[in-house]
Amino acid sequence: MRSDTTSISLHDRTPRQQRVVLVTGPSGAGRSTAIRALEDLGFEVIDNLPLSLVPRLLDGLTRPTPVALGLDVRNRDFSASNVIDLIDRLTRDPAYACEVLFIDCAPERLAQRYNETRRRHPLSEEGTPPDAIRVERDLLGPIRSRADVLIDTTELSPHDLRAEVGRVLDAREGAELTLSVHSFSYKRGVPRGIDMMFDCRFLANPHWVDGLRPFDGRDPQVRDFVMSDPRYAEYFQRVRDLILFALPAQVEEGKSHLAIGFGCTGGQHRSVTIAENMADALAQAGWQVSKRHRELERRDAAPVLSAPAGCDKGAA
Repeated sequence: MRSDTTSISLHDRTPRQQRVVLVTGPSGAGRSTAIRALEDLGFEVIDNLPLSLVPRLLDGLTRPTPVALGLDVRNRDFSASNVIDLIDRLTRDPAYACEVLFIDCAPERLAQRYNETRRRHPLSEEGTPPDAIRVERDLLGPIRSRADVLIDTTELSPHDLRAEVGRVLDAREGAELTLSVHSFSYKRGVPRGIDMMFDCRFLANPHWVDGLRPFDGRDPQVRDFVMSDPRYAEYFQRVRDLILFALPAQVEEGKSHLAIGFGCTGGQHRSVTIAENMADALAQAGWQVSKRHRELERRDAAPVLSAPAGCDKGAA
């Protein structure tokens, strides 16, 4: 998952500015889900409006309700240049606070979704679904590079996507910087969209203790073991202080969401313990914090007859 934002925050916009969020991304990535999430957050949503009509819709529009416009490649006048022209126009006009929300997804996951649903890709005349996906991603590339907020849904469920949209684009006044703290396994790769990442593989590994191996970093026995490493206390304090030092500057920069990741070998023990403890420490410092343990979610979603978590060599 990736969610980056350098857009104008609610606190930076003047009362007379009309907030406009342009929502686009490759077909199958979750654009419609994001649009519905924005509607639930209080946006006035208009989907699939021809680009040629957008200026006419927005001219002179001044209302407290923010507007979200869904832009789709199926639209007859859709092109990267037309969308970028629209972005430039809205960005230059002081009457608007424009943000671009790009919902992205890895090509192989998009192809898998089309195979599972047997839906027809809107550009399928370009060839097979993988070919159409490649053509569409090339078409959207220049727009993606202009995104203020980019959310990668490769590893997200629709529920996760809705939550992520709420975290980064909450339309309510007083919305503040929210934090998500992640644990993950380096063996499975670094999660997309992590803003700050820390490696905890140097700490003592509970995987090599037979009585601890079946449990995860939320279990008191595992947490005590990880925290008993002589290097843990100083490491945790230095990382916490660094994060707390950086957060006010992130707010000033206009960030509305920051993802912090902790990785270990298998994502079951050390990274989970530290992510849990860090989330608690940041919450105690007054920040809004959510937690996500990627490998534990994968394990819990696996079929009942699958191998128990942590049984593969070198896990934790």
